[in-house]
Amino acid sequence: MENSQAPVGRRTASTCGWRGVFLPQLNRQSLSVYGSEIAVEKECIRQLQSGVWVIHPFSPIRSYYIMCMVAITFLNLIGIPMEIAFLDGYSGVGWEGFNVFSDTLFLMDVALNFRMGIISEDSEVAILDIKKISVIYLKSWFIPDVIAAFPIGYILLIAELQSHSDTSTSGSKASRMVRILMFVRIISLVRLLRVSRLVRFFNEVEKVSNANLEYVQLFFRILSLFMMMFLLCHWNGCIQYFVPMLEEFPSDCWVRREKLMNATVGEKYSFGVFRALSHMIQISYGSTESPTNEVELWVVMTSMLSGALMYTVLVANAAAIITNVDQAAKAYKNKMNHLDDYMTFLKLPNDLRLRINKYYGARYGGRWFDEKNFLISVSSALREEILTVMCSSLLNNVPMFQNRDVNFLNTVLLQFQHEVFQEDDVIFHQNAPGDRMFFIEHGQVLVETDSFPQELADGDYFGETCLMTKGKRLATVRALTTCQLFSLSSDRFQRVLQSFPDIRRDMEKYAQQDKEDVIHL
Repeated sequence: MENSQAPVGRRTASTCGWRGVFLPQLNRQSLSVYGSEIAVEKECIRQLQSGVWVIHPFSPIRSYYIMCMVAITFLNLIGIPMEIAFLDGYSGVGWEGFNVFSDTLFLMDVALNFRMGIISEDSEVAILDIKKISVIYLKSWFIPDVIAAFPIGYILLIAELQSHSDTSTSGSKASRMVRILMFVRIISLVRLLRVSRLVRFFNEVEKVSNANLEYVQLFFRILSLFMMMFLLCHWNGCIQYFVPMLEEFPSDCWVRREKLMNATVGEKYSFGVFRALSHMIQISYGSTESPTNEVELWVVMTSMLSGALMYTVLVANAAAIITNVDQAAKAYKNKMNHLDDYMTFLKLPNDLRLRINKYYGARYGGRWFDEKNFLISVSSALREEILTVMCSSLLNNVPMFQNRDVNFLNTVLLQFQHEVFQEDDVIFHQNAPGDRMFFIEHGQVLVETDSFPQELADGDYFGETCLMTKGKRLATVRALTTCQLFSLSSDRFQRVLQSFPDIRRDMEKYAQQDKEDVIHL
């Protein structure tokens, strides 16, 4: 039984053939939801064992499908107002074909939503049950989606074909057909409800992206904001021309005043958008004349209100983005403000305040992290791995630590303390009690002895003699530049050696041999 079931556990998205495109892929979002690669693999197995064809929300085909729908929806939201306002029923075969294709795609999307798995906010498991998916969809977006997917493109295509076939009929019948076409084109405005899908698709793209979640969310938030602003300006420009067209271009309308009756579609659209932007940014540039009738007056007022709404949304989103971006830098700034208040309260001299500010700048690099609590919060294995990446090369440069047991070295690394010294800081004085060894991560120091000075730089070390036998420092060590150091105290090191008696004996022999041959202090 075990042999027969073993292959099932390995049937992941990459080993299930064509069915693999419907299974969850391994990305940052799926790992954040399920916790590990094994959990994602178990989710693949759960979907396979359900025996029902469902598209998982983290599947590859779902990712590509959403990106395709974002593009198609955006093109629809641009093209539909242009067609209704400027093309005068002569949109061409290409655009009619695109309308039919879009309507077909959106109708298919309504059907596919009954087979799309759902990740609910209050659950960490994807909903793959068909009945639950159907109930959730019917109670949420089904009705708006059906209205937005109404196949207006088919109706327009049939009506235009009928009008072309009736060219030889009487004038009254032809004019009636034109009015019917106009009515259908106005009804086709319901397709603009697809803007709600655009917002939902952007949210879905954030969920299935394999990029860094924080930055991809910021990118799509900014992108969606600018796309919505563009659509608002675009729709407003189309409305500016569409309303006079419905009134059959009265003699005092702005279209006749600008002599655009026989202009190209590009000229009409450009003037419409220019007029809309003049209202929305409320500078009235290019709109020196007041509205000449009640309809135009309401159009202008609506345009101005939409501009105020755009400003409100822009400011609110910009404030939210600025607030949420680079929290570490904001925390650092708050800490520095509190520090400035504290130094003012103590009435510290300006030169000391400047040195303190420089210290924090060198220590934290403009971003505040609670490093100590962070290292405490992670597991011991992760903590060892972090310190190994940061400090193992420094430890391997010291002869007394070379070719030692890995467990011993990892234990020593856990005792490291990060310290920062500014230029001209005295790290320790000659004849001072020695209680720490230092490793230079970045920077330069000057070792001043009675005989000769010596400069040490990145990767060097000093003060190792105090680890085994506490005594007085044999030199003064001064920082020549801002120095990032790691220190190892003798007390901590002695506690480590208690767990490794063999290494302790070797260290004692090394200290005895090295006692009279001090190279680094």
